[in-house]
Amino acid sequence: MAAVQRPEKIATMINGVERYNTENVTVLEEYLIKQCESNEYDLEANLALLKLYQFNPSLAKEPVIIKILVKALTAIPAPDFNLCLYLLAEQAHLESIEKLTELQQLLEQARYAKFWQSDLKPWVAVVPNFESEIRLVIARVMAMSYQTITASALAANLGLTGDAFDQFCSSQQWQKSGELVQIPINKGNEAKAVVIRENIKFEQLTKVIGYSNEM
Repeated sequence: MAAVQRPEKIATMINGVERYNTENVTVLEEYLIKQCESNEYDLEANLALLKLYQFNPSLAKEPVIIKILVKALTAIPAPDFNLCLYLLAEQAHLESIEKLTELQQLLEQARYAKFWQSDLKPWVAVVPNFESEIRLVIARVMAMSYQTITASALAANLGLTGDAFDQFCSSQQWQKSGELVQIPINKGNEAKAVVIRENIKFEQLTKVIGYSNEM
C-alpha cells in the first residue's frame, strides 16, 4: 500500500484536542471512502473513527466498520485488524465481522487456498482492490519463505490460474520453469549457517584434559 499522506485537516483531528469531537465523524468517514477507492491506508485515522463510535454507539455504522476491517486485513501480518476489533466489543456479534474474523484467521494461519475458496465478493464490493492487496501480502510471505516452490502450490496460494498467474509471477520477478517457480534470494529466504555455541566451564575443561592424560 502507498505510504500515508495524511491531509493536515485529518492530522489535526486525530492528534489534537478535537480528537473526540463527534463533528469529526463525517469527515473521517469521507476520508475512509477515499482510502477504499485508492491504494492508501491510514490506520490511525480509522482507529480514531472507531473510537468515536465506541464512545457514541448511536453514531456507529456497520458498512463503515466493515470498510475499516477490510482495509485492516490488507495490512496483515501487522496487528491492525485486532486493534480495530478491540474497539468493536458491541459489534463483535455481527455476522459480517465474524466472517471477516474467519478470513483473518485463515490469512494468519497461512491457509491461503482455503482463503480463496471463501466468498470474497462482498469485500471486493467494499474495497475494489482487496484481492490484489491480499495477493501482495501473500507474495511477501512466499518470497520470505521459499527459493523454489511448485507452480501448482504457489498458484493455489495466490488464487490465480493461467495467464493471470504467469503475469503475477512476472510482476514479482519470479521465474517460472516447468512445474517450478524460482524466487530470487533475499534476506528472508536465504539459507543461513547456524553456529552452535556451547559454553564449557573451566572445571569441565580440566576434567576432560585430566581424563585424556590418563588414557
